[in-house]
This record gives sequence, structure tokens and C-alpha cells, in this order.
Amino acid sequence: MLKNIDPRLNADVLHCLRAMGHGDTLVISDTNFPSDSVASHTITGELLRMDNLTAPQTMNAILSVFPLDTFVDDFAGRMQVVDAPDDIPEVQAEVQAEIDKAEGKSRPMIGIERFDFYDRARDAYAVIQTGERRFYGCFIIRKGVIGPEE
Repeated sequence: MLKNIDPRLNADVLHCLRAMGHGDTLVISDTNFPSDSVASHTITGELLRMDNLTAPQTMNAILSVFPLDTFVDDFAGRMQVVDAPDDIPEVQAEVQAEIDKAEGKSRPMIGIERFDFYDRARDAYAVIQTGERRFYGCFIIRKGVIGPEE
């Protein structure tokens, strides 16, 4: 155990989050996403897991140490529902609430069409598969920066 580190963040995930740089993207996927095959194309080349957590629980743990990019509109994206791109499933609303809580304000995620999401995911730094079983529990977040001490 480490002080002030969320115990839900395992060693592999912490290593990945620390190694990522400004602008790198991270995929947080549900159990139905083709995580292993997509992860083989990423920078890390292998799938990371947080199997025992929902997507909102995973996002909460990650955002406890991970700054979101403040310079771009696509700091966070959600996979759009097929044939209903404006629908926001409950899992996505819950993840949006975690982002808003971490940011201290409302910053809506962008919607990403399903096949565009797959393409962007292959270009990501890494994929973390969660235990989320609800459909459309797939997200991409972009790492920001931590400024110098004042």
C-alpha cells in the first residue's frame, strides 16, 4: 500500500499513468469492447485491467492522480450509441459526473462514433478494461499537465 494513492489503482495502471505525457490518450473500456485486440496496437501493446470496478469507479480512481488536458475540446470522449448519437446512457452520465467532480466544473465529453472510437483507441497510449457490463461504457481521456508549485 502507498499513502495517498487510491488502492484501486494497481501497479501496472500506476506505471502506465505515470509514464504517459501531455496529450497522450487512455482508453477506459467496458467488458464488451475488443480490448485485447485493440490494446495490441497501442503504445503499451498490452491490455491493462481493473476488472472488479465499474466504469465510474475506474474513472474516479484514475482521476485521483491523472490531470485531464485543459487545452483541447477532446479531453474526454464517450462512444456514441449506434443510431442514437445524442443519447447519454446511465453509465456515461455517471462517468460525466466523475469528470465534473474532478474538474470542479462541468466539462462535457465529446461523442465519438463507434468505428471512429475504435480507430482512436488503436492510437492510444493504453487500454484499461474495467468490469463494466453496461453497454457503451467506453471512454477516451487525454492527459493534461501539472503546473509548478506556486
